[in-house]
Amino acid sequence: MQEALIEADTAETPRARAARLVLSDGFQRLVIGLILLNAVTLGLETSATLSESWGGLLRALDVTLLCLFTAELALRIYAFRGRFFRDPWGIFDLLVVGIAWLPATGPLSVVRALRVLRVLRLMSIMPSLRHVVEAMLHALPGMGSIVLLMGLIFYVFAVMATKLFGEILPERFGTLGESLFTLFQLMTLESWAEANVRPIMEQQPLAWLFFLPFILLATFVVLNLFIGVIVESIQTLRAEREAPAREAKESAERVEMRLLLQEMRALRAEVAALRVAERR
Repeated sequence: MQEALIEADTAETPRARAARLVLSDGFQRLVIGLILLNAVTLGLETSATLSESWGGLLRALDVTLLCLFTAELALRIYAFRGRFFRDPWGIFDLLVVGIAWLPATGPLSVVRALRVLRVLRLMSIMPSLRHVVEAMLHALPGMGSIVLLMGLIFYVFAVMATKLFGEILPERFGTLGESLFTLFQLMTLESWAEANVRPIMEQQPLAWLFFLPFILLATFVVLNLFIGVIVESIQTLRAEREAPAREAKESAERVEMRLLLQEMRALRAEVAALRVAERR
């Protein structure tokens, strides 16, 4: 829970003490430790050997951790009441922990496999991760035009590739869908030369005139645009978070300067008065 969104009551009440406990550094470190421990236990459960030997202990530890996470959420809800449900990170934690309480049998048993999402609670606990996620969400509107540009590039090149190379390499460029997937593979630079370009260049030596511009556009231009938008979003949010502190510092400096000027004027007045007294 962000301290900027949630302010503990100043009165000495049980709810205020609970709020201070939840926001304390020690409590936050404890929750982080429990989340990391839960991540380890969930990973160990994927091992058939360990599950056979220590399956009972791992399941008991998982249930214990789930109860602790539930108690922690209950404490936060008690401390912050309605403010907890107005915080998106609080709703996220509630959903992630609630999924783990789904029954292990029946139609919802598959959904219970999502209990590993509890590890994602690190994003809501650790401020650095929370800021990165908020920056990515803040950058989504700016990514719309980049996604549209990438879609146009992929569509144009996929149509061209299907017509140019569909007969030479039908398993990769035989249809528009296969061409789109192959171009996505080219964008990631995964086996782009050996599996895709060189077999075509054996029959069409000038095929590199098609593939190299696509790789330059998709990999080195469009993807860097995504990175640029995210970096700009991170810088913008950081500036917004630092703005109140910067304004408070500037205001304190202006007050200090005003007091200093007043003291200098008073000192000049005293010096002037002393000079007048000496002349008399």
